[in-house]
Amino acid sequence: MVEVEIKHLTKAFDDNIVLDDISLNINEGENFVVFGRSGTGKSVLLKCIVRLMEADAGEIYIENQNVLTLDIRKLNEVRKQIGFLFQGAALYDSMSVRENLAFPLIRNFSFSPKEIDFKIRNVLEKVSLLEAIDKMPAELSGGMKKRIGLARTIITEPKLILYDEPTTGLDPITSKEISQLIVELQKDLNTTSIIVTHDLICAKIIASHAVVLKDGKIRYEGNLDSLTSQDDPFLRDFFSSDIIDIKEGRN
Repeated sequence: MVEVEIKHLTKAFDDNIVLDDISLNINEGENFVVFGRSGTGKSVLLKCIVRLMEADAGEIYIENQNVLTLDIRKLNEVRKQIGFLFQGAALYDSMSVRENLAFPLIRNFSFSPKEIDFKIRNVLEKVSLLEAIDKMPAELSGGMKKRIGLARTIITEPKLILYDEPTTGLDPITSKEISQLIVELQKDLNTTSIIVTHDLICAKIIASHAVVLKDGKIRYEGNLDSLTSQDDPFLRDFFSSDIIDIKEGRN
């Protein structure tokens, strides 16, 4: 497990400030959820953490190293400890499931073919899709693609996992299944997780702590019950439909 500390992080695109002096502490083993409307900088925050996008200012500490100041060699060493699940699963269409899962192992490590095969089969069993090992992405449903994307994220046994809208585009039943799977894998792998979402039902299953981004700043922070029960017009509006769904059992 790792602890993540973000200090005064700022990121702008021309005159549009999407992250405005953001500071966060994500504790070891925590499932930390970041809420916010579209365009509020949630995905930008994740990309800055792994430097897929360069921040304009601030500090980001992972295992006591400021990743924003590391050279590329040291940065890549830190990245090996981080898994990133993209919104669309980001599978390579020209590769089979087996090849998609082997790719990060071949690229970043020195495992033997036998070790790679073992890891692939083991991780597919964890997401209950061993039978899909030789299928192509085009043959998979949306939920299956998410599971394979999750398998590829955890196959390197990361200490920190970043999830970018893990349930986007899924029906409510599949969304709940993916959310429960994330919790099971977090416990099994003993990881720290940062989850960007606008799906309250997903967060209800996953979150141990949450923040809400608004106008580039952290406007609210606490456990999920405290956020959804506050008498605040913005929060009531933001969570209203999902709260109704949960109270009426549509989850």
